[in-house]
Amino acid sequence: MNLDDLTRTSGEWLRGTGSESDIVMCSRIRLARNLATYPFTNRASRGDKAEIEREVRTAIARVDPQLHYLDVHVLNPLDRQFLVERQLISRELMTAEGPRGVAIGPEENVSIMVNEEDHLRLQVMHSGLSLHEVWERINQLDDALEESLDFAFHSQLGYLTACPTNVGTGIRVGVMLHLPALVQSREIEKVFRALHKINLAVRGLYGEGTQAFGDFYQISNQQTLGKSEAETIRTINDIIPQVIEYERRARKELLENRRQNLHDQVSRAYGVLKTAHQISSEETMHLLSSVRMGINLGLIDDLEIPTVNELFIHTQPAHLQKIQGRHLEVDDRNVARAQYLRSRLANGRHQAN
Repeated sequence: MNLDDLTRTSGEWLRGTGSESDIVMCSRIRLARNLATYPFTNRASRGDKAEIEREVRTAIARVDPQLHYLDVHVLNPLDRQFLVERQLISRELMTAEGPRGVAIGPEENVSIMVNEEDHLRLQVMHSGLSLHEVWERINQLDDALEESLDFAFHSQLGYLTACPTNVGTGIRVGVMLHLPALVQSREIEKVFRALHKINLAVRGLYGEGTQAFGDFYQISNQQTLGKSEAETIRTINDIIPQVIEYERRARKELLENRRQNLHDQVSRAYGVLKTAHQISSEETMHLLSSVRMGINLGLIDDLEIPTVNELFIHTQPAHLQKIQGRHLEVDDRNVARAQYLRSRLANGRHQAN
C-alpha cells in the first residue's frame, strides 16, 4: 500500500451513504484482544512485541489476504499522523514504541492495530448508522483470528485486557455524529449529561481526550463487563435515534425561526472556504460544519456531502503535507490549505474521489 495514493481517495466511511448519513458520519466497533502467552504490551519487552507482531501478522495474512500490513514502527512521523487522520490507527499506536503495525482493508473500513494498548485492536467502520452490519463483519474477523491465535480469556471475566474497563467482551461500539444545530442552540450539554447518566462516553473526532472539531462527536459505551455484545449494540442502537431526532428538531427550529441568519451563516462559511488565501485547520472544520449542515437543509445545491466529508480529512496537517509532497510549517500549511480548498470548490458541483 502506497500511502501517497490514499491522498487521492477516501475511505468507505466517508462516502455519505447508509441510514441517517446526513447526521451519522459512520458506525464503528472495536474489539480488544491479547495473546495468552505474552505479557500485556505495557509490560512486554521489545522481543515480546516482535514475537507478538510476527504471530499476529501471520494470522492476519492467513485470514484475509486482502488486508495490507504496514510496519508502523518504521514509518516516519508524518505517515503515522496521516494514518491517525484517516481513523486507521489511534494516537496511542502512533506514539508507542517498539515493533507495531496495522493491517488495513482495501476500502479502509477494516483495520487491525498490533501492539497498541492491547496486542490486537480490531476495528470495522461503515458509513451511516449500520451497527448490525459492522458487528457481523468484525465478529467474523474475530472468530477467524481466534482459530489461529490463543486469546487471553477467563471463564468468568471474559477476554482479558490491559485496561480493566475493557475486560469482558472487549467491545467498544461507537457512532460518529454531526451535531451542529444542537451546538448552536446550546442544547448539546443537556444531551451530554443525559448520555453520561446512562454510562455512555462522548468524545471528539479522534477519540478519547480530543476536541469536537467540526461539531463531530463520537458516542460509545463505557461498560464491557457483565453485558454481552448484543446488549451493548442494542443500547447504542436504542439511544442514537433519539440523539438524531434532537438534532433534526434543532435544525428544523433554526430553519423556522432563524432562516435568514442561518442562510447567511452558511453562505458566509461557503464563501470564505472558496476565497480564503490562508486558513487554519480549526477554522476550516468550523466552516465545513456549517456548509455540511447547509447542504443537508437545502441551502447549498452545488456541492455534494461526500466532498465535504472528504475535505474534513484532506485538510488536516499530515494530509496537506502529503498532498504537497513536502514538510510545511504552520503558516505555510494555512496557505496550502486555502489553496487546496479553492481548487476543490472552484467549479460548482463536486463529487469526492
